[in-house]
Amino acid sequence: MAADDLAEARTELEKEFAQVRQHLGEVEQALKQVLDANADDDIESLLEILEDKVHKARTGGLLGSGAKGHARARKQYLELQAKPAQQ
Repeated sequence: MAADDLAEARTELEKEFAQVRQHLGEVEQALKQVLDANADDDIESLLEILEDKVHKARTGGLLGSGAKGHARARKQYLELQAKPAQQ
């Protein structure tokens, strides 16, 4: 394992984590709207928006990779980290 491979994998892991955290902020906002709703609000639409935000956080939507991408990056990083250093 080359140190630069591990560093590159760590950079990718951090990037994927940052994307997930950004999506989770959107989930939190959508959940707050649902929780703050009253009887006059369209709960069904608010829940649909929340569901879309959760789906985007999990899958990343069209351009990102979401939590699935983070899982792949994490797996690769941990595998590289576990390999003994080559001399």
